[in-house]
Amino acid sequence: MSRRSTCRVCGKAIAPFMTFGRMPLANGFMHPAGSGGTFVYELTPAVCEACGTFQLIEQPPPGRMFHADYPFFTGTSSRMREHFRELAIDARRRIGGATARAVEVGSNDGTLLAYLAAEGFVACGVEPSANVAAVARAKGLDVVDGFFTPAAAQSLRDAGGPVDLVVGANVICHIADIHGVMQAVDVLLSPSGLFIFEEPFLGDMLDLCAYDQIYDEHVFMWSATAIAHLVSAHGFVLVDVQHQPTHGGSLRYVVARHGSRAPAASVAQQLDAERLAGLGDPERYVRFRRDCEAARDELVDALRRLRADGRRVAGYAATSKSTTVLNYAGIGPELIAYIADSTPAKHGTTTPGTHIPVVPVEHFHRRPPDCAVLFAWNHAAEIYAKERAFVDGGGKWITFVPTVSMHG
Repeated sequence: MSRRSTCRVCGKAIAPFMTFGRMPLANGFMHPAGSGGTFVYELTPAVCEACGTFQLIEQPPPGRMFHADYPFFTGTSSRMREHFRELAIDARRRIGGATARAVEVGSNDGTLLAYLAAEGFVACGVEPSANVAAVARAKGLDVVDGFFTPAAAQSLRDAGGPVDLVVGANVICHIADIHGVMQAVDVLLSPSGLFIFEEPFLGDMLDLCAYDQIYDEHVFMWSATAIAHLVSAHGFVLVDVQHQPTHGGSLRYVVARHGSRAPAASVAQQLDAERLAGLGDPERYVRFRRDCEAARDELVDALRRLRADGRRVAGYAATSKSTTVLNYAGIGPELIAYIADSTPAKHGTTTPGTHIPVVPVEHFHRRPPDCAVLFAWNHAAEIYAKERAFVDGGGKWITFVPTVSMHG
């Protein structure tokens, strides 16, 4: 693994504007009896002043992040299931026609893939993590093992011809070889086809100071400005962009071959809004660094005060985002006794780098803490509704985006 000195999109020189320090893999949950050292890298973001792409200087090898024990399953969130159902309906409306073929990049447990099939697509997923791919296959879905590369795209085309839709949800930001992604799309997509994907939006992350969105898998934090620059280099054009409420604010990008469709007014509007918001201004990232430092210190101070007052503090949802927060702030079991999580694969493990025990949600129910840090703040409404008894019993939630607050 090497440090980048040039932009992954345009090749111009880049330099980090801050560092979050040495960091373990965001999903590197380990059993206490596990042996061997923990893989670490330096979490350092940069912004290219030439094309506006927000990216990590270092990213661990893909095989270390996406593997046979990958502990994230899309279908665990009812809110995301409904969101992906809407995405499949939107894609079907845009493609039209009686029949259509679709390929999903990073299909995980098949949640979106199933909705695409329900909308009449002949759908196939490409997924590098064997355990989640097996869950999708158990649902009767078609999934190819591996990464989405030009070679994989050529194999899919050879097997079934070009496709009408290539789709991805919160996965294109994971892939460092972004030009390889566009080359694969070019190989696979029909002349009138669409590449539709959605990703957490850089502007929302900056506005909320949601620095926990920055971790190893998120090698990019995309904006419409950067996407327009990227796709144009491969003969494509951004033809629509829509804001989505997921993950604290995301953008859905619709990309077509140049000349096949006219861009909607939304594209120019979004590009203008990003320019006015200063997403290309280096000073904006100096402010973001200061905001991150202040938010980190505020959270640590709040937890220390609670523990000094004898309050029992736990966490809720052992997310990949929590790895950045906990390691950047140096928060361990002395401040957060445990983190409750609904994913069985994480039970009995400890958080990467900070060694906080991860327990089933039933543990949280049996002996509720006085306060719980909500790490899955982007699913707050769903979790609050599910855990109403915690508040009814006097418990308090602690959130830290956009600022630290405690509420019932």
